[in-house]
Amino acid sequence: MAEYSDLTIILPSLNEAGNISRIIRELTRRYAGVQVIISDDGSTDGTKKEAEDAIKGTNNAVMFLDRSRERYHGLTISVIDAAMHVRTSKIIVMDADLQHPIEKVKDIHAALASSDLAVGIRTSVKEWGLHRRILSKGINTISYTVFKLRGKPTCSDMMSGFFGIRTRLFQKVIRENREKFVYDGYKVLLDTLRVLGSGVRIKEVGYSTFRDRKYGRSKLKLRHIIRVLNSTFR
Repeated sequence: MAEYSDLTIILPSLNEAGNISRIIRELTRRYAGVQVIISDDGSTDGTKKEAEDAIKGTNNAVMFLDRSRERYHGLTISVIDAAMHVRTSKIIVMDADLQHPIEKVKDIHAALASSDLAVGIRTSVKEWGLHRRILSKGINTISYTVFKLRGKPTCSDMMSGFFGIRTRLFQKVIRENREKFVYDGYKVLLDTLRVLGSGVRIKEVGYSTFRDRKYGRSKLKLRHIIRVLNSTFR
């Protein structure tokens, strides 16, 4: 059995034509046996064509989930829709834009051997301006404090978009709490922590190479920040 045949990596995507081929190649090259789901939310820049070209020769290891005609759109709903297609025992969620270090997938995968949830924690952030650093830190602190007071699971980086989770647990949470997720939000981990039980085993995997996108534009907008805060206080 290939070392990563128990793992599916979910890549939510929207207009990632400049990145998608590279991340598909890198993931399938580094992690023998891994499955990948590209959950695309209606890209208009040729992401689908780039992905389909890159998928050829991966021996059916990569699935392109076209969500362009779905009723709801957003990063969160893209992830939870993809999660329900997973048949392996472990899931890792990461960005399709190369901001998360591909080499850390192995550490998150390893951490899931003795945990229910393994979170990639940004120990330092390069190439971020002071304003974004302060904003990110402030939102994280608010969410962490609110969750602690409510007895909910927490981690050092509540805003992380890079995490692993046991498939059975994630699918159960989605089935039982689907309406509690902020579909058009972009912090799936935060929503997941909000509905998980207090006994969940969490491990943290540090990394310091989070950086700005190589291609394309960041999708972080003020409305996303407002939705994070709304999700925190729900």
